Amino acid sequence: MRSIDVAERRLRLALRHRLAPSARAGGPADVARSLVALHATDPATVFLSVAARGDGIAPADVESALYDDRALLRMLAMRRTMFVVPVELVPTLQAACADALAVRQRRTYARLMERGGILDQIDVPAGGLDAWLDEVEEATHRALLARGEATGAQLSTDEPRLRVKVDAAPGKSYSRPTGITTWVLVTLGCKGRIVRGRPNGSWISSQYRWAPVEEWLPGGIAPLPADRARAELAGRWLRAFGPAPVSDLKWWTGWSAGEVKKALALLDVGEVELTGGPAGDTTGLVLADDLEAPPEPSGGPWAALLPALDPTPMGWQERGWFLGGHAPRLFDRSGNIGPTVWWDGRVVGGWAQRADGEIAVRLLEDAGAEAEAAVAAEAERIGAWCGDVRVTPRFRTPLERELTA
Repeated sequence: MRSIDVAERRLRLALRHRLAPSARAGGPADVARSLVALHATDPATVFLSVAARGDGIAPADVESALYDDRALLRMLAMRRTMFVVPVELVPTLQAACADALAVRQRRTYARLMERGGILDQIDVPAGGLDAWLDEVEEATHRALLARGEATGAQLSTDEPRLRVKVDAAPGKSYSRPTGITTWVLVTLGCKGRIVRGRPNGSWISSQYRWAPVEEWLPGGIAPLPADRARAELAGRWLRAFGPAPVSDLKWWTGWSAGEVKKALALLDVGEVELTGGPAGDTTGLVLADDLEAPPEPSGGPWAALLPALDPTPMGWQERGWFLGGHAPRLFDRSGNIGPTVWWDGRVVGGWAQRADGEIAVRLLEDAGAEAEAAVAAEAERIGAWCGDVRVTPRFRTPLERELTA
């Protein structure tokens, strides 16, 4: 069994995640492909993840890739998380993750509606609530096809049944009547029938307009067998994040142990010994054609400022080999990572943008004078990249709050 130590894992990370200077990407879609997908729960993450990995890429270039060229598309996928993905990967993610998610979301929303008393407000067809929801979804899709693009509020004008409100937590002091518009639109999105388009605002806004998938992908999303799609997605993850324990793949995908096992059975993978990590030696998986050590990148050690929820630190469940003991300062209570400062493959601190636009940095360990200078230069570059936009992470962490206090 080949041994791969922490140094080699960090080297692979530097090259495959486009963080070493010699590995920088030429455009936003290249960044997304290198990382399989970009985390998009916080809209700013998409833009700042690209900024950290591309030379000469401006915010307008990311917007063009998303809304003009449409080389990238937003969708809910792994772990019911929002991602921005290359359009060629959409059918894979739809079959591997989103189709099953659509079933679960529909079931969850229907249960909340029933608990909230929706059956007392609607004319229930013979097929029950499911049949009624099918009708509402079809009508909403038709309304969106007619408009081409619309907000949820506009669609609720076209389809009045979207304005039905339910009490999702009856009897609770915090409960408030909730409209079903968002629930219906999220379900349609999970089914791959509608997509999130351009936001109403700047690149940090999450108030999206919706569009029928036919406007983005003529003919819709091509269906794929779920087993084949899961195997393809697992292979892409191993190419970008391997070698890694199978538990990391299971966590990242959100699949069951059985689904992971079936996906790996369709791939040519090998086992390696991962050595030198804080948790001790363990077994990792790697694609069989990916056992050779990568070359050293030119340009020497590198610095990077990665945003909150960046796909690199969110790519593994076990992060000790690059994170060290810094998790308490850099994660919130729900396990969301905040903005991080990297030096040559490991996290050495955190950063935040202050109200005046300054990028404030704090190193949590002594990384040396060369690292301090490189981090300062990268902070200046990211500040200039943001321009007049001010970024506050959606999930705030202890260090990020300290730096902006």
